Amino acid sequence: MPQVLQTESEPVVDGSNLAIAVEGGHAAPPADGPPSHAGPTPGDIQPVEMESLDRFLTGLITVVPFLALILVAQQVWGQQLHWSDVIVFVIVYAITGLGVTVGFHRMLTHRSFKASPAIRGMWAAFGSMAIEGPCISWVADHRKHHAFSDQPGDPHSPHVDHGHGFKGAMGGLFHAHVGWLFLHTQRGNKERYAPDLIADPVVSWVNRTFFLWVTVGLALPFALGWLIGGTIDAALTGLLWGGLVRMLVLHHVTYSINSLCHFFGRKEFETGDESRNLAWLSILSMGESWHNSHHAFPTSAKHGMRRWQIDISAMVIGAMERVGLIWDVVKISEQRQQAKIKGTLPVAAKAAD
Repeated sequence: MPQVLQTESEPVVDGSNLAIAVEGGHAAPPADGPPSHAGPTPGDIQPVEMESLDRFLTGLITVVPFLALILVAQQVWGQQLHWSDVIVFVIVYAITGLGVTVGFHRMLTHRSFKASPAIRGMWAAFGSMAIEGPCISWVADHRKHHAFSDQPGDPHSPHVDHGHGFKGAMGGLFHAHVGWLFLHTQRGNKERYAPDLIADPVVSWVNRTFFLWVTVGLALPFALGWLIGGTIDAALTGLLWGGLVRMLVLHHVTYSINSLCHFFGRKEFETGDESRNLAWLSILSMGESWHNSHHAFPTSAKHGMRRWQIDISAMVIGAMERVGLIWDVVKISEQRQQAKIKGTLPVAAKAAD
């Protein structure tokens, strides 16, 4: 029978910052550079490749969904919004959103559970359909974020090198929300932060075929609109809502985890960074906005640690576990949670964190 873990998984030891990135905490001093307080070494940073093309494509997927709002406004004003459009939006948002939260984040980045190659490939493909970038790059950036959370080297901290006062706060929030996507100076080195995924033949194949999944992510709402609405007009408005509007909402919900959830909300656990729990974002983010809880226990399959904290991603993981699709689901005991409640750690433990 598959074993169900009751605590965080054992650290990974591979001579890089991978272990600390997966398990959480501050970056360990790398073997080939200065201590972590001096920031990342060149080995932590992904070499720049096709920077101009990357910025162009990033700008395209950032701006085009906003332009779609003009079509949405015309559609709503003309009373041409149909239930089929809403249904397509919800279906595709759920598939791609869970692809990011369950697939990219909890499964691939933090190894919160184990799954067969088919299930790994399915979730990696669903996450790729969200059009937030290839899965290995996404994971490398996020693991580097955990290794240097809110310190020099964090790819998208709102608190590092943005100045002081209102102007500094706004600049930091903009950088963490979307500005960092256009910069390549602190991206996670894939060889250092995602060697396990590079070695995984299924995940590597999904990563190499990223543009195939981008196409599927846009073809799906078109097909659903046609199947539900029965007309080409319904297919096109399905593409509008399940494609462009869905991208706009999902992308900015994801970006808000990087920005808002490191600036606003409640710090329930001691983490050594500025991560926060932001309750009002929990449903749209499918549980990702319990971000302070996540930084306290990065490998946990559940981010909403309290019964009232809605975590749709954890519900999906729990359902998959019950039917035997996944196993070795990482669960954090109540005792471990209580030991890390903010204000209860002894001084020595805080220093060690």
